[in-house]
Amino acid sequence: MPAYSFEALDAQGTTRKGVLEADTAKSARGLLRAQALVPLAVEAVTTEAQRAANAANFGLNTPLFASRIFNATTLAVWTRQIAGLVSSGLPLERALTALTDEADDMRQRDLVASLRAEVNGGSSFAKALSQHPREFTDIYRAVIGAGEQSGNLGLVLERLADDLEESQALQAKLLGAALYPAIVTLVAIAIVIFLVSYVIPQVATVFAGTKRALPFLTVVMLTLSDIVRNYGLVVLAALISIAVAARFALKNDGFRQKFDAAILTLPLVGKLARGYNAARFASTLAMLASAGVPILKALQAAAETLSNRAMRADALDALVLVREGAPLASALGQKKRFPGLLAMFARLGEQTGQLPVMLQRAAKQLSGEVQRRAFQLATILEPLLIVGMGGVVMLIVLAVLLPIIQLNQFVK
Repeated sequence: MPAYSFEALDAQGTTRKGVLEADTAKSARGLLRAQALVPLAVEAVTTEAQRAANAANFGLNTPLFASRIFNATTLAVWTRQIAGLVSSGLPLERALTALTDEADDMRQRDLVASLRAEVNGGSSFAKALSQHPREFTDIYRAVIGAGEQSGNLGLVLERLADDLEESQALQAKLLGAALYPAIVTLVAIAIVIFLVSYVIPQVATVFAGTKRALPFLTVVMLTLSDIVRNYGLVVLAALISIAVAARFALKNDGFRQKFDAAILTLPLVGKLARGYNAARFASTLAMLASAGVPILKALQAAAETLSNRAMRADALDALVLVREGAPLASALGQKKRFPGLLAMFARLGEQTGQLPVMLQRAAKQLSGEVQRRAFQLATILEPLLIVGMGGVVMLIVLAVLLPIIQLNQFVK
């Protein structure tokens, strides 16, 4: 049954807004009048699929940069909320109704109301979610579909919420570890550009009247200053062009796979990338396997979560081996880009019949290792950046002081 958002006046003249379900807009107005409300505006709630169809048909009047209704954080919170309601025994329709009433954002309220309308109309929850592919990924829908088929939707939602929260926690910790070095680097670059473009030219002005040769370091800094002042915008434009070209080049699958493979060979960053992708792969595979998704379909979905294309290709190759009859542990063990720890836990899971549990343990151990390496790298980078910044500033100061010292000696 379609959902309609409304704005109406009650008997006291207060404006009320909300969402209700009706066959037509006329029926929706009749329902409002039956509740002693005067309808001011009644509009159909547009689903993601309808918006896509409108965009395909008309191409106009569609926002170019519309933000998602659910970001990663709000999706994790929403999943936890509906998991708690369903696990407590509340029917899915009533859980969606409660979340519709509690939603503060109008777009989120309309989205949940649309989901409730689809479910009330007889659709499965996974099918209702498929009407909004921008908000809910294929993996998200596959897990919920498996939960509905197994009759354990509440348990599956709890596990899905756990996975989303763990992913958010890992990303937040990695971001926190990289934030301070990034800030120090940006500040250092800004200070150096200021000194080179403003302070150093003052030296040239002060000593322009002297006929003595300037120290070599000062001459180098003056040359660098001239380059920055005269060609700074050209260099900036070139860097932007290189970044744009690299972005387009990375859209090519072959180049992107080679680039990601090269990243994995780097001493420190490579290990971080391997560990992070392996942890996400193991966690997703464990969640799907525990939800009852067939192993081949689970492998396919878990491979799609890998941001590193080289590791994704290895995961798809492992999928082919499993389809041909090879054990999962053997298939993963043949792919050296995946840590050996993952194959070891997969082997233990297959031997004990507890594959999802062992994969989840592998994911936790790998994510812990990634966090340890990230904080260790940040701990090393912080003093190195500070020392490097101090060294550059010292060179600039020496370039300014050396001519002054030379002039004082000449006067004496």
